[in-house]
Formats: sequence, structure tokens, C-alpha cells
Amino acid sequence: MASSKFVKKLTSMAIVGVGGVAAFTGISFYNGNEKFYENILMPTIQKVSGETAHELAIFLCKHNLFPSSTLKDPESLKISFFNHQLSNPIGIAAGFDKQGEAVENLERIGFGFVEIGSVTPQPQPGNPKPRVFRSPLDEAIINRYGFNSLGHAVVFENLKGMKERQRFKGVLGVNLGKNKTSENALEDYSKGLRLFSPIADYIVVNVSSPNTPGLRSLQSKKELQELLTNLLKIRESLPAEHRKPILLKLAPDLTKDDVNDIVTVVTNGSSKIDGLIISNTTIGRDDLKNETFARETGGLSGLPLKLKSTQLIAEMYSLTKGKIPIIGVGGIFSGQDAFDKIEAGSSFLQLYTAFALHGPPVVEKIKSELDGILKEKGFKSIEAAIGLRADGIFGSIFIQNKM
Repeated sequence: MASSKFVKKLTSMAIVGVGGVAAFTGISFYNGNEKFYENILMPTIQKVSGETAHELAIFLCKHNLFPSSTLKDPESLKISFFNHQLSNPIGIAAGFDKQGEAVENLERIGFGFVEIGSVTPQPQPGNPKPRVFRSPLDEAIINRYGFNSLGHAVVFENLKGMKERQRFKGVLGVNLGKNKTSENALEDYSKGLRLFSPIADYIVVNVSSPNTPGLRSLQSKKELQELLTNLLKIRESLPAEHRKPILLKLAPDLTKDDVNDIVTVVTNGSSKIDGLIISNTTIGRDDLKNETFARETGGLSGLPLKLKSTQLIAEMYSLTKGKIPIIGVGGIFSGQDAFDKIEAGSSFLQLYTAFALHGPPVVEKIKSELDGILKEKGFKSIEAAIGLRADGIFGSIFIQNKM
């Protein structure tokens, strides 16, 4: 009898305990508690594979299960983006929402704009699994997805449905890739430009992923000029309301000659584009602490990419005389990281790895810190700080290259 009472009491205590933990977890999750994410949720998610964690994050976003941001964006963060007004300059980079499934909740989390993709014309599975690897020790991710895409038709329907629900009021970018087996890159990008221009606010030509064989060769002078010239001609053939800005996404692993050639192309009349995204992932493996992680092939993102991308931003800003807007991406984990990118020449910013490793609270954290830095330095807006240190950072590149 006593034993039976003890079991019942133990069972009741267990139920109360589990209920308490569940309640705490739920409240912390929906309140966006930074310490809860940092110390409990994200370390738990790290125990599953990188791709499973990515799929879980997309599921939570798609079904509006992440908490909405409660932060009112500071006035200092407002900025004009290709004839759109952003409440803040921080977007989610392509590579997170590849299929255009989670756009609405990404805006609610606090991103100023959302870029989806890369999208390929035909569906393709991408590279064999496993293909995503995380190193919290390095604050980094290596991926070799290889443009896994449901294809133009499915992604277009996802975005069309989103637009019809009329809950998304933000700025949408569509990042275009080519199919792995395609022998005609221009045709692949042209199809995407024609299909998505009516529904997107800007289009990105991604010729810089390291995970599709031969793709980065499209950054060479002759091929890039031919590609961009033809895409711009196609844009001009579209109805006026469908002629959207075209941006080019660059690799961080360019030589000085590569950079000079690209500047010549993107500032040329017939191939002059509207903006640059700097940068994609790197194939470099400098100073990684996790040796097993470092041996994986693919594109490296996160903290180890920060300096390399910032230097390339400064270089391109200086060489183009600040006339081509830049979206800076690569290793942004704090407000200071964001400010460094702005001083190097970025007008806008994107996150990927910080969001994947630290969860939604990192978005508000970076915005709050960035606002504080701007105030501390006496800047009323981001525009006042764009490119202020570009020449100095640009010069340091050549010093390093000569050593």
C-alpha cells in the first residue's frame, strides 16, 4: 500500500516536473529569450546533423513557430534600398530559405529584407549527404549542398502563394543558380530572370558558389561580360514594372586581376549592374581550430570568413568609387561586425551562419548593438558611415598581398 502511494507521488512529481520544464521551454522559446537559445536550445540542436537542424529551422519558420520580434527598429537603421524603404539594413542571406517557404516569418523575426534561393530551372537533389557541417568552436559552417532546389516552377508557386496571402510587406530577393548538368548558363539565368522578375523586388545572379563545378569560371571577364550584357538586354525587354534591380554575388577567393576585371565589367555601360553581394562562402581554411571540420570540402561561412569578405567589400567599394551599392555578408555576429562592414563600404547586410548557430535573438542583438555604435560615434544614420574606412582597409589588402 505504502509502495503504491509512493509510486503515485513519484508519478505526480514527474508530471509536474515535466510540465514545468515544458512551460519554461515554451515561454522562453516564444519570448525569444537569448540566454535560453544560447545555453539550452541551440546546444541541443547542435546534437543533430547540420542538415536536419536546417530543415527544423525552416519548418519552424514556415509554420510561424518562431517568436515575432518585439523590437521597434531604431530610426538610425532606416535606409533606402533600390526605391524601397527598409526599417533596418539586415537581411537573411540566400542559402537559408532555398525554396521560398519561410519568407513571411523571416520578416516577423526582424529581418529588413529576405533573399531566397539559390533556385535552379529544373529540380535537382544537390550533392550527396552529409553535406552540412558545423563547428561552434570556429563559429562556422561548411556546406556543399550543390544548389539542391525544387526548381523554378515549385518555388514560383511558393512565392505566388505568399504574395496572395498579402501578409508579407517586405522586400524580396530571388537568388538564381544554374543546373549542374546545364551547358548553357545564360539560358538558365535568363529563365529565372523572366519568371521571377514580376514577383521579386530584386534578382541575384549567383556565379560564385564553390559547390557547382565550373560555376566560378563565370566570374572571368569575357564570360561575365557576355552573361550580364545579355541579362540586362532581357530585362529591358520586360514590361517596365517588371524591370527589377540585378545584383551580382561574388566569391571571396578572387585574385587582384580577377577583381580588376570584374570592376571593369560591372561598371561598363552594357554590363553595368545595380549592386553587388560580397561575399559567398570561401574555399579557404585559414586558422580553423577544429581539424576534422577543416578537412571537409565545400564553402566555409561564419567568423573565419569575416575579414576576407570585409576586405573584398572595401576593395570593390574603392575601385567602383562607391557608385555600386554593396550588400555585405560574411561573419556578422555582432553590431561591431555589422558596423565594420558598413565602414568598409556596405550599404546593406545579410546574415546566415550567426542565425543558424544562435537563433532568432541574434537579429535583435545585432540591430540594438549597431544602433548603439552609431549613436556613440555621433552618426544619425547608416548612410553617414558607409565607406568611411574603405580606403584604409583596401590599402591593407595590398600590404598583406606583398608580404
